[in-house]
Amino acid sequence: MGQGHHTPDGITIRKGGPEFIDRLEPLWLALHAHHRSVQPGFTYFPDEDSWELRRSCYRRWILGKDSFVLLAERDGRPVGYAFVQIEEGPDDTWVTGTRIAELQTLSVAPAERGNGIGTLLLDLVDAELDRLGVHDLLIGTLAANSGAQRLYERRGLRPVLVHYARFAADDAKPA
Repeated sequence: MGQGHHTPDGITIRKGGPEFIDRLEPLWLALHAHHRSVQPGFTYFPDEDSWELRRSCYRRWILGKDSFVLLAERDGRPVGYAFVQIEEGPDDTWVTGTRIAELQTLSVAPAERGNGIGTLLLDLVDAELDRLGVHDLLIGTLAANSGAQRLYERRGLRPVLVHYARFAADDAKPA
């Protein structure tokens, strides 16, 4: 990706690593709010706790060989990002290559949603994975996030797992 990808409408997307993590906080918090709105009925961490936990994961995941962040900016202000973790394969169930990518996060600022930034980030994720020779990609989404599911399915991804959960914090909520 070199010095970054520039679009005619003023978006610049750059590839980076740990140096980008602290810039992701507002976009993570926007995604965290989106999660609460599309899948209510669960007990969610407060924003500050959620970010500290996610930041810790990012710091661990970015250490993986070839893991990366694509950061979209408008006028130097972060407006979206894709965080991709690369893990050793193969998978124990499906036939995969020796490395598997997982899109841990795709977030676009609420004011920028619908402008193609998410699609552009995914296009550049695919291009970087091709460059790295990684052909297997996993993406998770909330069960109720039908918009994200449609986006991924339009790109040729298919659902493969459904997670069920029981969270003690949800059971403890007053009726």
